[in-house]
Amino acid sequence: MTVAEIKWIKSLSQKKIRDEYGVFVVEGKKMVEELVHSAFITRRIIAAQPLDFPVTGHLVEQVNAATMARLSALKTPPSVLAVVEKPAAASFPPPAPDELLLALDHIQDPGNVGTIIRLADWFGIRRVVCSPGTADCYNPKVIQATMGAIFRVQVHYTELPEFLQQAKKSTAVYGAFIDGDNIYQKQLTPGGVVVVGNEGNGISPETAEAISERLFIPPFPAGANTSESLNVAVSTAILCAEFRRRNIPLIR
Repeated sequence: MTVAEIKWIKSLSQKKIRDEYGVFVVEGKKMVEELVHSAFITRRIIAAQPLDFPVTGHLVEQVNAATMARLSALKTPPSVLAVVEKPAAASFPPPAPDELLLALDHIQDPGNVGTIIRLADWFGIRRVVCSPGTADCYNPKVIQATMGAIFRVQVHYTELPEFLQQAKKSTAVYGAFIDGDNIYQKQLTPGGVVVVGNEGNGISPETAEAISERLFIPPFPAGANTSESLNVAVSTAILCAEFRRRNIPLIR
């Protein structure tokens, strides 16, 4: 592998380079194994040791540990990484009345974005819509935090106020607010859009105008002197769990 190739792969940690070439990097055995079983197109697989899982149809380039360390964006270099094509832009229509969808409004921490995509995958939410100010879903830290969910959840970037105004015509639009209604007492529909906001500022005023139902996760006991707020990924997990708990049949 040439010095120029190493520098180019390393440069894919920058969004402008990922956008220019339409590719991103996946690192680690579990992630690459998930990748080769997905519909994503793999450009290159580079390994520092023999793989113990099948990669039928893919040529694996072998490098030494020192080269892998130069390629990797991780503190502890993985045994394998891959260069992957971004999926082609696909249509992203408003949700059907029974579809549950997440909307991310200016969430800037890549770890939070990746964790939320992973949560969507866990709770059977197949689509996530993001404001342009939300961290890029192909950022290396986002990719790692998804733990492979990026290959199963469609992520789309658009102006949220306009998207939510359209969504309101066919489904409920919920948002997480400090002054919202207690989620444990609120009637929830099986489908809808659940909006979560920026780590420091919450949901933006422009996006808030398009939200029809305001939700709040109360502390316990009520009125206790607790932390000021919850981490946005933790809040999203609670919201998703409550929506799914309300709307799944009891197992007897």
